[in-house]
Amino acid sequence: MTIRPDPRFTTIERERVADRVAEELKRLITGGKLAPGERLPGERQLADMMGVSRVSVRAALQQLKTQGLVFAVQGGGTRIIASAEELDSALTHLVQADLSNLRDLMEIRSHLEVWAAAKAAERADPEDLARMHDALEVMCDPTREPHHKAEDDYQFHLSIAKAAGSAVYLHLMTVLGDVMESMLEFHRFTLLGTDEEDNLLLEQHRKICTSIEQGDPQAAAAAMAEHLDHIISCYAQEEQKDGKPSSRRLAG
Repeated sequence: MTIRPDPRFTTIERERVADRVAEELKRLITGGKLAPGERLPGERQLADMMGVSRVSVRAALQQLKTQGLVFAVQGGGTRIIASAEELDSALTHLVQADLSNLRDLMEIRSHLEVWAAAKAAERADPEDLARMHDALEVMCDPTREPHHKAEDDYQFHLSIAKAAGSAVYLHLMTVLGDVMESMLEFHRFTLLGTDEEDNLLLEQHRKICTSIEQGDPQAAAAAMAEHLDHIISCYAQEEQKDGKPSSRRLAG
């Protein structure tokens, strides 16, 4: 029996395993389960974990590279797109060139991070809270070398970004990683470089952490706002002292 063609129906192509692998990895990336900057397991390990062939994994990774979600690491491996240098180095150079630009970014950051703190209080799971608490403990460790202060500060704020449960915000935070590094180094070693300020910042971070752990969005937002408003006020004091904020350059 010959089946006559019917233009109303189209042939359904069988979905390739590689497409399903790509969709699963994309789901993990967009859902924040795989963080920007994170290195993926090797092709063999991914194939074993997902129960597919290495050929399918390789094809899936190529799809994600084409879509701009991952990139090949020199020497082998694949990493999720993250840093400002990989996406747009202009912002990094812009804030390094002028202190007033950094203050503008600080004010923008304050709005975003107050929102993120509230979301973290609503959405954080036990793993998120443990990660945030661990980051705080590292910051408060008296035996920690001082040159790690900016890095530790960034990791604490990154832990809140992860706890906020927003893949979009997490990507924004990690894309700004290079810029944040310049910003926090300036804060911790120049703008707020005294022992008194160090202790105040640690107390502010403890208050943020406690509010998020208690699941209180309003308190978490207020604690983050207090912390960031204090830093912004220090920028204003620096401008009044120097009188020429735009003449200041950051290292880098």
